[in-house]
Amino acid sequence: MDTPDRTVEDLLRELAPQVLGVLARRFGDFATAEEAVQEALLAAATQWPVEGLPDNPRGWLIQVGHRRMIELVRAEVARRNREDLAARRDPAGRATAPGADEQLDADRDDTLVLLFLCCHPTLSTGSAIALTLRAVGGLSTAEIACAFLVPEATMAQRISRAKQRIRDSDVPFRMPDVRERQARLAAVLHVLYLTFTEGHTASLGTDLRRVDLSEEAIRLTRAIHALLPDDSEVAGLLALMLLTDARAGARTGPSGELISLADQDRSRWGATFIAEGTALVTRAMARGPVGSYQLQAAIAALHDEAPTAEATDWPQILALYEVLERLAASPVVSLNRAVATAMVHGPTAGLDALAALAADPRLAGHHRLHAARAHLLEMTGDRQGAIAHYRVAAGGTTSLPEQRYLMMRAARLANGTVDTAP
Repeated sequence: MDTPDRTVEDLLRELAPQVLGVLARRFGDFATAEEAVQEALLAAATQWPVEGLPDNPRGWLIQVGHRRMIELVRAEVARRNREDLAARRDPAGRATAPGADEQLDADRDDTLVLLFLCCHPTLSTGSAIALTLRAVGGLSTAEIACAFLVPEATMAQRISRAKQRIRDSDVPFRMPDVRERQARLAAVLHVLYLTFTEGHTASLGTDLRRVDLSEEAIRLTRAIHALLPDDSEVAGLLALMLLTDARAGARTGPSGELISLADQDRSRWGATFIAEGTALVTRAMARGPVGSYQLQAAIAALHDEAPTAEATDWPQILALYEVLERLAASPVVSLNRAVATAMVHGPTAGLDALAALAADPRLAGHHRLHAARAHLLEMTGDRQGAIAHYRVAAGGTTSLPEQRYLMMRAARLANGTVDTAP
């Protein structure tokens, strides 16, 4: 599992949901299990860099988390004076090391079960998504707040309330039946989509991507596709991830700088993912019903299949965004539709479409709106307007690679170079 170039932080982020799944299944208490896992992760982050990685990092975390769970459960039992709970949840002799049967138990990957648990119908969709991004995706509260465009304190309260509702519901830790799965599926897919999106373009930090998140999102979506092979939206989401991830290797230059889609070396795109993703979305759309993930995958396929940026079928992309906006309207979809409008009807038409979005409070001050406006102004030859919006966009993003890219665009314009190409 481990390679020399992997950091302890990367490994812990990957193992955390797996360990949480084991403890939640064994003890039937999600909220307490998450607390125990956090303490085990803290112990590992402190000890492993000094003492070296254990032979079985996952087993180490499970054992430490298990001990902490025993302590937490004992404290809860003592506080509530529930001897029956103590007898049921305090198995003798298990606080030191797992036995043979427990080791086999620990080898199971419960991440998919954990994913469905976090999307329990007792939670609102927003709370379920936030909780799952935290427990399964490994995102920080700040990263989740950024994805939802809300203050970090607000998101922290939302996640805390969601954990309490899971605790109060007494829901068993198991894979839900067919009816329950269907009720939770939309939230599960949304969580996976947001996890992949955060992995594809990290909202915080020095790196453009978080490969661990995008790879985990693809792995879990593959697992759900295997579970529900006839669901067109599951297939559409998997296709979207593959078609988007196919371009990942060409998105950065030698120094880690961001390279725009139009300037990427398309020979570096992943042909295997493109072929698989295109086949998936083609079959899904033919089978129907057509949903938002399929439409986004179809748009991604049009980008991936174009041999050059100039050969991109923008009229078809615009038509798909118009359908997507009617089916699943969102600020991001509207923003992308406005850019596609510019590519088909010219930058002035795109700027008019962007102006209509400025009244949306979810998007009005967002850096992506300013970045899109800057690019379209650059296409019209309005150098000063483009420079101003590139700088505002750079000041609004918490991603350092995006910030450097936007400042570079502004600096290049200030030096007299104008880009009027799509």
